[in-house]
Amino acid sequence: MEFILGIERWIHFLSGITWIGLLYYFNFVQVPAMAAAAADKDGPGPAAIGKYVAPRALLWFRWAAVVTWLSGASYLEASGMGFVNAFLLREGTQIIGVGAWLGTIMLFNVWVLIWPAQKKVLGMVEATDEEKNKARRVALLASRSNTALSIPMLLFMGASAHGLPF
Repeated sequence: MEFILGIERWIHFLSGITWIGLLYYFNFVQVPAMAAAAADKDGPGPAAIGKYVAPRALLWFRWAAVVTWLSGASYLEASGMGFVNAFLLREGTQIIGVGAWLGTIMLFNVWVLIWPAQKKVLGMVEATDEEKNKARRVALLASRSNTALSIPMLLFMGASAHGLPF
């Protein structure tokens, strides 16, 4: 059983690193690079990023979010803490439960706000210029919210695993 728990935990860590790493990439690298590429009148423009990099990065991003969430839920149950106990913030699971709730909000943002908006922005689905502009704003705000939520989420996850007293 310990071996299985270890595998579940590593899957959770690795997929979480992928998810949060891509989240930081989008917010700190790709968004500013797209703005710079759009402003550079002599350069290649943002099309290469939008056509080749962003769709692939978004694929890894959204599925890493799912695997992270599912492996975390599985680990909560298999470890004896209990999935429901953590989400109800029952005795002994409050710290990990807060982290799980933050991760759940972030997963919602990825699949319900960011991904549908990015499909419009990247031209994967038809959208008017007005719809694309609105989608850009929605994706940006949801992504920035996830970046902000990732800091306390990681803190609560680490605190739970290492017994920090809060």
